[in-house]
Amino acid sequence: MIYNPTSGREEMKKRLPEILQRLERGGFETSAHATIGEGDATLAAAEAVSRGFDLIIAAGGDGTICEVVNGMAEREGRPPLGILPLGTTNDFARALGIPKNLEYACDLIIQQYSTSIDVGKINNRYFINIAGGGSMTELTYEVPSKLKTMIGQLAYYMKGLEKLPRLKPIELYIKAGDREMHEEVMLFLVGNTNSVGGFEKLAPEANINDGMFDVIILKKCNLAEFIRIVSLALRGEHLSDPNLIYFQTNHIEINSPDYVQLNLDGEFGGTLPCVMTNLQSHLQVIVDESGQSIYKKKFLEALTTPFHLKGHGNGHDEGE
Repeated sequence: MIYNPTSGREEMKKRLPEILQRLERGGFETSAHATIGEGDATLAAAEAVSRGFDLIIAAGGDGTICEVVNGMAEREGRPPLGILPLGTTNDFARALGIPKNLEYACDLIIQQYSTSIDVGKINNRYFINIAGGGSMTELTYEVPSKLKTMIGQLAYYMKGLEKLPRLKPIELYIKAGDREMHEEVMLFLVGNTNSVGGFEKLAPEANINDGMFDVIILKKCNLAEFIRIVSLALRGEHLSDPNLIYFQTNHIEINSPDYVQLNLDGEFGGTLPCVMTNLQSHLQVIVDESGQSIYKKKFLEALTTPFHLKGHGNGHDEGE
C-alpha cells in the first residue's frame, strides 16, 4: 500500500494500523510505504511491480493515484490496482463508484474483483482521469496542501474566486483525427471519466474503457458567460452551449504560441505542446463486482433489517 500521509485531512496517518489490520483479516500479507515528496509514489509503485507484488493499493487523492499509475504503466506483469480515496475531490474513485468510507473501500479490495480501464499517455507521462490546460485548471496544484487539509474542497472555491477576474484566453492549435482547429480558448479538458473537479456530469458520455477521450474546450468568453456555463455544467446541461466544443477521440495533438501549463489528475504536468494517446484497457483496477457501491448496499441492508427499540426500564422491547 502506497499512501500519501498529507492527503485529505491526513486521515491515513491516523488510521494506518486499523486499515492494515482490516486488510490482513481479509487474507492479505501487507506492507506500507508513506510517500515523502513529489514522484515518490511513482518510484514505490515501479519497485512494487519489479518485486512481484500481487496487488498495489494507492491510498490518497487523484494526484497520488496518478503517480502510482505512472510507476506501473510501462512495466510488464503489472498487478491490479486497489484504491483507498483520501483526497479532496477523489474524481477517479467517484467515477468508478469506489466509496470514500475507508472500511467499505477496504472491503471492496478484499473482494478482489477487477475491471480493465483506459490510461491516457501524454508525451512521456500517464494520467487516468483528466488532462487539461488554461487558467482554471491550474487551481488544483496552486492550492497549498495544508489549506486543502484544513478546509477541504472549499480551498479550491476560494482560489477560483481569486482567479476569476484575471481569466485570460489562450491560443490553441488542435489536431484530432480529421479535425483541425485554431481557437482562442479559456480552458481545455481531455477526460477519461465523467467526473472532473467535483463535477460529476461534466462528460456524461465518458466511459472508462471505451478507448476514447472526451474532449471539452471552452472558447473565449466573458466572465458572465463563464459563470453561466459553470452553472450549466453542475446540471450536465452545458454540452450544447455555443461557447463549448465537445468531441471524442483516441489521439489528440495540442500546441500553442502561449505558455500553457498542463494539469494531470490535479497535479502540474509540464507545458504545451503535447500529444495524448488513449491506451485502451491498459490497467486492471479493483471495483465493485455488482456495479453498486458497498456503501449503498450496506445502507440499503440497514434500511431493510428489522431493529428493536428498547423499552424504558420495563425489560421489554417496545417495537420493531
